[in-house]
Amino acid sequence: MGGWAIAVHGGAGVDPNLPPQRQEQAKQLLTRCLNLGISSLRSNASALDVVELVVRELETDPLFNSGRGSALTEKGTVEMEASIMDGSNRRCGAVSGLTTVKNPISLARLVMDKSPHSYLAFNGAEEFARQQGVEVVENEYFVTPENVGMLKLAKEANTILFDYRIPTVGYDSCGVGAESPLQMNGLPISVYAPETVGCVVVDKEGRCAAATSTGGLMNKMSGRIGDSPLIGAGTYACGVCGVSCTGEGEAIIRGTLAREVAAVMEYKGLQLQQAVDFVINHRLDEGKAGLIAVSNTGDVAYGFNCNAMFRGCATEDGFMEVGIWD
Repeated sequence: MGGWAIAVHGGAGVDPNLPPQRQEQAKQLLTRCLNLGISSLRSNASALDVVELVVRELETDPLFNSGRGSALTEKGTVEMEASIMDGSNRRCGAVSGLTTVKNPISLARLVMDKSPHSYLAFNGAEEFARQQGVEVVENEYFVTPENVGMLKLAKEANTILFDYRIPTVGYDSCGVGAESPLQMNGLPISVYAPETVGCVVVDKEGRCAAATSTGGLMNKMSGRIGDSPLIGAGTYACGVCGVSCTGEGEAIIRGTLAREVAAVMEYKGLQLQQAVDFVINHRLDEGKAGLIAVSNTGDVAYGFNCNAMFRGCATEDGFMEVGIWD
């Protein structure tokens, strides 16, 4: 085994004019989460425990789009989703449509550990949360004044905003030109810069795990489910690797992006970074996305086909990197 490794992300696609203060805040949060994970790994925590711990931290901070600070639906409410997977036995748990659960990733873990199912959604997931005694809050806890303002802009533009925090005019995110705006299932949208969060870890025993959490899209239809809770699309872990994706959910779903990384490692014999590059280049069609990954040998990798991705990674041999831009 090559030792432990960890990677985190805060979303792929970033406004080129993102204020320096916001960039610094993002880097500080990613660094804090990396250090939290590193400390746990050095204390012999399992990969599964570490991904849950790190994503909980990301959900609690309103900077990225998960937990508190989640994007708002067209009705002005929050509907959150998350998934987690243990690569050592391919057990998994996922949740969607959460409106009161403070930490969706921990409910996903409970679905895996305490229910006979792999996926619970909406009223059923909320009822399960209360049965399990997890912390719940009013929906208003997740709603910030900033989000309310961005929803207003989205409604005025009659569009879905990927980066709901940055009221960019035109189609200049991720290199999308005004003459060819990004489309989702054939329909144009205005800005590409989602801020889903995720974490992947391989522990010193070579066990891989992955976790992903999001509030989805600003001004999304109520009931919309993206890639983040879908095992094999936004999240996947097995004996070979762990993967968490971010970006255009509909494209990630169509490409079964997270599973594809494992598949080309298993069937084509590719190394981790080769597998990530192959999937980003050949499985997204015209979609925009990014992902982070670890292998059972202690390698860490990431890739994206837009202009930037909030990410950080570290390995047991002392390597550590936090970045945003390509």
